[in-house]
Amino acid sequence: MVKDLSDFQIQYIKGVGPQRARLLSRLGIKTVKDALYYLPYRYEDRSSLRRISDLIYGNVETVSGRVISAEVISLTGRNLKIFELIVNDGSGLLKGKWFNQPFMKKNFEVGDEVVLCGTIKRNPYWGIGFEMDNPEYEIMSDDGDSLIHTNRIVPVYRVTSGLSVRQIRSIIFNLINTCIKDVRDPIPVEILRRNGLRGLFESLLQVHFPDVGVDIEPLNRGVSDFHRRLSFDELFMLELGLAVIKRGNVLEKGIAFNPEGRLLKRLIEMLPFRLTRAQEKVFSDILRDMKRPHPMNRLIQGDVGCGKTAVALMAMTVAAECRYQSALMAPTEILAEQHYINIHRMIEDLGLKICLLTGSKKDRPLKEIASGEIDIVVGTHALIQEGVVFKNLGLVVIDEQHRFGVMQRALLRKKAINPDVLVMTATPIPRTLALTLYGDLDYSVIDELPPNRRPVITLLFNHRQKHYVYRLIREEVKKGREVYVVYPIIEESEKTDLRSAIKGKNAFEKFFPEFKVGLLHGRIKPQDREEIMASFKQGEIDILVSTTVIEVGVDVPNATLMLIIHAERFGLAQLHQLRGRTGRGSQQSYCILVAYEPYGEEARKRLNIMVRSNDGFRIAEEDLNIRGPGEFFGTRQSGIPDLRIANIVRDAELLNVARREAFSLIDRDPDLKGFPLLRKSLETFWEGKIELFKTG
Repeated sequence: MVKDLSDFQIQYIKGVGPQRARLLSRLGIKTVKDALYYLPYRYEDRSSLRRISDLIYGNVETVSGRVISAEVISLTGRNLKIFELIVNDGSGLLKGKWFNQPFMKKNFEVGDEVVLCGTIKRNPYWGIGFEMDNPEYEIMSDDGDSLIHTNRIVPVYRVTSGLSVRQIRSIIFNLINTCIKDVRDPIPVEILRRNGLRGLFESLLQVHFPDVGVDIEPLNRGVSDFHRRLSFDELFMLELGLAVIKRGNVLEKGIAFNPEGRLLKRLIEMLPFRLTRAQEKVFSDILRDMKRPHPMNRLIQGDVGCGKTAVALMAMTVAAECRYQSALMAPTEILAEQHYINIHRMIEDLGLKICLLTGSKKDRPLKEIASGEIDIVVGTHALIQEGVVFKNLGLVVIDEQHRFGVMQRALLRKKAINPDVLVMTATPIPRTLALTLYGDLDYSVIDELPPNRRPVITLLFNHRQKHYVYRLIREEVKKGREVYVVYPIIEESEKTDLRSAIKGKNAFEKFFPEFKVGLLHGRIKPQDREEIMASFKQGEIDILVSTTVIEVGVDVPNATLMLIIHAERFGLAQLHQLRGRTGRGSQQSYCILVAYEPYGEEARKRLNIMVRSNDGFRIAEEDLNIRGPGEFFGTRQSGIPDLRIANIVRDAELLNVARREAFSLIDRDPDLKGFPLLRKSLETFWEGKIELFKTG
């Protein structure tokens, strides 16, 4: 008897063996459990048998009849053999044809009762008679064996070269018959009852081989009662892991900051704008967290330009006043540099010391950081990896959180003695989904833009309408404003048909000889990039031709026009981030999308959404619908386990239920001592991602 399906190798199952096991491993199927949870991606209803005389050309039909002929035909002059099977059901004849598969002959004998399913075609030469090419078939055996390929709702699985759908279906049918009774259900019975969830045994059986007569539509959408149960299991395991991580963070001893508030008051007076109500509310959440004797783990979410950096700067000032160091970590060097440029003057005017630390910077003040002389270190994630030692790191601020995941956060917190962690993202994510991806964090939203901000007007042009675009550029520059021009690549190559930034700069210089044109891309040295950005900000450069290095964090209030070349090649989130570089002053700003045809339906949807909406949350919802959650979140980066069955967009309601149940259970039984099977399943689910339970 199989005690633990996850340990039982698939190759030892009837009908598999070493060679097929290798093919199955390409599909991620290595164990019995993997196979049971490898669900069909669609279902076909082959349950209604039709008389041969009633068949309709072009339809997918299922028929039953007796074999009256089974022959291999060799076509003269062509190296092609066709196996032809003729069946009779008393109302007419049907021919099944399999090309270059003469071995099929040994499967059939005259007199066999068979079921065939396929698309009905005419005979190409005579124009009459019914035929099927490569139909699915079932031979009716005398022992009353269940039909699995025809005459029922049939599961269709994704396959790999060397394995047919039919073979996978047979393997899983054998598994269901031999192993399913050994499946042990790890989910507590009261949780299943409370939420009206089906049993595991029944759910696995029905998602693979549904009963005749059930509604096929919910099956194909993955929302049948049985799919719902299996989706819940995944979401529950995901949320349970996040609940364990969060509880571990909450229980650990942290720093209880106790600021007088003098430095903070001075900083607020120095800010060139008044804080919005949303900024004030979010900062009060942060300050409350910082005063508690447990580590803060808070996510700040807000659309581009809402003022997250100012709030983070206030938190770092609180830490400095209490004689603790802060680290501000950004995903790219250019964003780290931009943060440094934007804040270092204010920090230094407060009498504090700040430094920039990135992989390419030569001068690395490691001694000053280790001695505590430097209060704030701005850098990429290199600052917590490359032998950087802090004297008393008390606060870590992570910008653009979607680039750093659960695992990186856990590693980061080990670099100091439980510092407070503040996470910021300008990637708008619907609340439910944010709670999934950042389920180990508390959550605040800055849902208000500064009062003088006007929505950016977005216009879509094709590449033949450039004269309009050039006119707009000339008008804005003549008003004393700056213009961004963004290209998808630095320089052209034979492999791509995309326009490049280098060629673009040359073209703009020729077209606008009276204006100063600059160039910015990732290969330019950081120090030179800083000088270019400073010149642009001061109005010494009129038109800045750039790649997407300016996607996040760059703040030039006088830049009122952005031109995005090959806009059809950019993702929605990226387009929205780029657009957010304009509209940062009080003047009306514009974003011009220049698209090169032909482009697909998906690109058309993205561009239309950009023109219609400035709302980051609305754009995020649409992005999720277009791309699907896996690609949207990049779960491989996020550090959360991959979901094979559940879909966090489709199953958002179920996700809420799973979260509530998971957090409630961990509150009652933090180490799952009362649920050993659940604990083992949880550790398997999160294996290799993060160690959930401390052993020993």
